[in-house]
Amino acid sequence: MSDHTIDTAEKPEFYLTEDHHPENSTNLGFWLYLMSDCLIFAVLFATHGVLGRNYAAGPSPADLFDLPIVALNTSMLLLSSITYGFAMLQMERNAKAETLFWLGVTGLFGAAFIGLELYEFIHLIHEGAGPTRSAFLSSFFTLVGTHGLHVTFGIIWLITLMVQVSMHGLIEANRRRLMCLSMFWHFLDVVWIGVFSFVYLLGVLG
Repeated sequence: MSDHTIDTAEKPEFYLTEDHHPENSTNLGFWLYLMSDCLIFAVLFATHGVLGRNYAAGPSPADLFDLPIVALNTSMLLLSSITYGFAMLQMERNAKAETLFWLGVTGLFGAAFIGLELYEFIHLIHEGAGPTRSAFLSSFFTLVGTHGLHVTFGIIWLITLMVQVSMHGLIEANRRRLMCLSMFWHFLDVVWIGVFSFVYLLGVLG
């Protein structure tokens, strides 16, 4: 084989420069994750449905829950969903500053929700109604606490994306990530409506 043949031979490629991210693959994968999260919450709701009347001679929901505070907390999360929608509208307009503003407002509403939830937990434990007091309280703290952890992780994710958008702008990757967080955030809203109706309202009024 001549030197000329060796020089003109095709060189192996060890990396690809073009984008091979399959279209809509992220959304599909995230929908699968949300479905798995639905199963987790379905199990927690079912557990509370079975154990929610087992008070062990302790306090009942009517004795413990302050519905006006819970309603205020619910409004914080619902408002955060609305402001996230405003952020997505600004993203479609390619308005970086406005997108960051509404994301920040969303984060503040989410933080207010977590603050009120922690206040409720601390108050219940101070009153002697901790998670070990009865099966009802164990299932309550597990269900509501799991949702609260999801909101906390969502806030951390939100802050991370705000930093990414500040540094790199509304590039395609950031838009895709914001869309995933949007699905996650609205999903948590739907779950909380179930918690508010099934745990709090039925517990107090049922």
